[in-house]
Amino acid sequence: MHKTVQNLINIKNQINDNLNNLNINNQIKIIAVSKTFKLDEILPLIEYGHIDFGENKVQEAVEKWSEIKIKNQKIKLHMIGNLQTNKVKYAVKIFDYIHSVDTEKLAKKIAEEQIKINKKIKIFIQVNIGNENQKSGVKKEKLESLVNYCKQLNLEVIGLMCIPPINEQPAVYFKKMSELNKHFSFSELSMGMSSDYITAVENSATYIRVGSSIFGQRI
Repeated sequence: MHKTVQNLINIKNQINDNLNNLNINNQIKIIAVSKTFKLDEILPLIEYGHIDFGENKVQEAVEKWSEIKIKNQKIKLHMIGNLQTNKVKYAVKIFDYIHSVDTEKLAKKIAEEQIKINKKIKIFIQVNIGNENQKSGVKKEKLESLVNYCKQLNLEVIGLMCIPPINEQPAVYFKKMSELNKHFSFSELSMGMSSDYITAVENSATYIRVGSSIFGQRI
């Protein structure tokens, strides 16, 4: 068994054990963050049957995944990085989910481009939950306005997304995100990475974005 597949199985088992201990019944989707990794590291996961993969650069995703997605239409590709409006046209074609919508300008561009190709993208709104100046995401006080705007555009918003502050305990921020997600009655919640995915699933995350714990450290 390839090491990436074994790593994925280990993560699934760890999550299930934790959720069982807490009597939580969430279905967790693991996004294998494959950015910068070559296909020989990714193909064993596809052969195993894994379908959710994450990239943070549009051009890399197009080059890497276009052919694979034609052959295997079950694969779901997630845009997890900052998305510039001038790349939206290409992003909408290759990605199935966008986790980083944080402005009305970006939302409007996605709405326009998906109409052109008759494709419905699933959207997460990224929240700057730690109120960090250097980080992307809509501020909490502007979140309701952006959610309403996305609904007016007929975007399929399925949940919220966050990246908590690096040097602080993530549980506080994940709990806030869970409360916000419930406030809007969203069905999905995207949070948690290799260092904190257990804490994320304990706070109602349904999508976690895991890279190094599956693929190893990026060189």
